[in-house]
Amino acid sequence: MKTELSITVKPEEEKNQAIIDAKILEQLAQKNISAKKDEIISIMEKKSIDARHRNIKIILKYRVYINEKPNGDGESVPEWKHAEEKKRVIIVGTGPAGLYAAFRLLESGIKPILIDRGTDAKRRKKDIEALKSAGILNAHSNFCFGEGGAGTFSDGKLYTRSQKRGDIGKIYRIFVEFGANESILTDAHPHIGTDKLPEIITNMRKKIISLGGEFMFDSLCTDLIVEKSGGKKKFRAKGVQVQNVRTGQQSTILGNKIILATGHSAVDVYKMISHIAPDALEAKTFAVGVRVEHPRSLIDAIQFHGKQMAEAAEYRLTTQVDGRGVYSFCMCPGGYVVPCATAENHIVVNGMSSSGRNSQWSNSAIVVERRPEDIQEKFRHQAAEDGCPALAGLYWRTWLEEETFRHANAQNAPAQRLTDFLSHTDSSSLPQSSYKPGLSPSRLDKWLPPEISRRLMEAFTAFDKSMRGFVCADAVLIASETRTSTPVRIKRDKDTLECTEIEGLYPCGEGSGYSGGIGSSAMDGEHVAAKISEADF
Repeated sequence: MKTELSITVKPEEEKNQAIIDAKILEQLAQKNISAKKDEIISIMEKKSIDARHRNIKIILKYRVYINEKPNGDGESVPEWKHAEEKKRVIIVGTGPAGLYAAFRLLESGIKPILIDRGTDAKRRKKDIEALKSAGILNAHSNFCFGEGGAGTFSDGKLYTRSQKRGDIGKIYRIFVEFGANESILTDAHPHIGTDKLPEIITNMRKKIISLGGEFMFDSLCTDLIVEKSGGKKKFRAKGVQVQNVRTGQQSTILGNKIILATGHSAVDVYKMISHIAPDALEAKTFAVGVRVEHPRSLIDAIQFHGKQMAEAAEYRLTTQVDGRGVYSFCMCPGGYVVPCATAENHIVVNGMSSSGRNSQWSNSAIVVERRPEDIQEKFRHQAAEDGCPALAGLYWRTWLEEETFRHANAQNAPAQRLTDFLSHTDSSSLPQSSYKPGLSPSRLDKWLPPEISRRLMEAFTAFDKSMRGFVCADAVLIASETRTSTPVRIKRDKDTLECTEIEGLYPCGEGSGYSGGIGSSAMDGEHVAAKISEADF
């Protein structure tokens, strides 16, 4: 027989198998299940830390087999087939949505052709080093663009609250198949790390190619090839126009279906859609703010009540200020703040952690909810003049990234001590920071949009009440965090998942407005590809 149970252990007991076995037997007895130690096989499914009180607890969830062997329970990776040349699906973007869509198509023997404006992971790593060390930005190969998408070099957190689109366990198992640590199958907040993900992504690419899939890097999708549709939709997509970003050479790629999995930073994709079918776009809520960075030791001390733990401490903060949510996002314990601009004269910041989460800092985005009705009139007017009102939030986001650059020094991001931000004073100096290329002192309280800065101030005061010591002189705010999600959604039919205006086009993942993060994006990629597998070719 099989059953599930949870046990609670102290931090010092976590690695003591004798104590764990005894607690499992005790839990079985409480369920009126009689068993001996040699009659059970226990598989840990989840691990979480309860640090809400001074007596820290570790909660371990197990699946336990009594007098039988595990039967797999769906724990193997899918069976992939070699691709048929006559069934071709173009996937624009090689992030988690694109990669997992490709693998799902290969379950049905459908050929994926993956196109990415950026480079492969190995070359991309060199471009990112140039950005961090010398402030040299490659607009097509950076923290946001390139093989693996934004998550590859900006943390690799897998945790998602979205469970409705598919099997998150399957997503994790495929990552493990290509080199991820098996701990992601059991951790409550699984994380791969930027030092591990590039090799894993490379292994995934090699597998897809071995099964007949294709990859085209340095290939910017400049236009959709469409024709008038005789059906309910206005247009039908036939392929894409591609430009090599190194040589300028143009080419046409034709396919039966097209998946748009371009991520939250591909501004040109929204404009491309707006020129063909502006009604396919709609404005959506997003969030912007700053990165706050603390010494890791300070956050660990607050969260673990001064006790030493092997893990770096996490936190999650949320409040409401004047009808808008203000919350932490993409918290990176033992991590780094990184430059994530994708255009010259822009500043964008994000956070990341290596697999060990062992830097001397911890950081998180603290962002303010921004609804379509919050966008100023001049940006709405600009979008309306351009024939697509849905782009107003995107124009405002672009303005904020340019405004942030105006207060920076090249790619040195504008920054202010948290205490100075709250007291409206200059920071005569800044604390040591993980951010490379570096920081420039700036009065964020003066130039951030007042509806953002005011809510941030109230939120930080509230957060300090729940995490005493969070507001301190050693905490630094780094501007601006603008890419938590896209301000635009590409509309799709809820049943077929096709674009509402363009037949054969399937919006997918974070950039299309249907996911947030690696896990949910991968599931959405699978979800869309499964629908395509059922469709006529």
